[in-house]
Amino acid sequence: MRLSNTTALGLSALTVLALAGCSSSTEPADAPAASSAPAHRGGNAAKASAPLSSAELSKRLLNESDLGEGYTRKPRPAVRHDDVTVIGCPALEKLGDTATGSSLSFPRKARASFTYAGSSSSEVSEELYSDSAAKLSKGIGKVFDAMVSCPSYQVASGSTVIDMGTRRTTAPNLGDEQWSQLLTYSAGGRRSVVKQTAIRTGNVLVVVSGSPGLVDAHLEEALAKACAAH
Repeated sequence: MRLSNTTALGLSALTVLALAGCSSSTEPADAPAASSAPAHRGGNAAKASAPLSSAELSKRLLNESDLGEGYTRKPRPAVRHDDVTVIGCPALEKLGDTATGSSLSFPRKARASFTYAGSSSSEVSEELYSDSAAKLSKGIGKVFDAMVSCPSYQVASGSTVIDMGTRRTTAPNLGDEQWSQLLTYSAGGRRSVVKQTAIRTGNVLVVVSGSPGLVDAHLEEALAKACAAH
């Protein structure tokens, strides 16, 4: 079985333009959510710090015209209810559904996936989330920390067992916080590598996953569009 790129972060499975709801923030990640709003200025400040809706996030996803020739958007897969189990990584096992789902558990989110040149082995996906800076930082940090705490483990899905390898990589210095990792999947004699990079800017989180070269090529573009006024 071939795991999708977003399943990697859902195991998730995840560049700087100023804008309401996506401007760079200097607040500590563990600050109370209420402190993320700047000083009151006739009500505009509070409005600017409000999380973006899923509909607004959807408008800020990359599309085929942004990516260029050779990219095709993948249809959203049907919901599956396979029994997915993490083996040999206690930190991921404790995350439960957050570790084995297809996206993070933030209510405001949007997602798109693309193949490049028609190849199922060359893919890139983007996920956008919006919440308070503190909640985004805690949520994504918890998942990444759990994943890199286990250099090797297994994921069982039905009768298929996938050998997993995870290592932290250096993320580009973008936004307020950054996370990046390389994941290796091995199953049925086949091996694939997925890169996953997440950037938090204010109350927007951008996660780009897929073939390492494609992630590096489109990360800044994804962040720029996610933070551009519409």
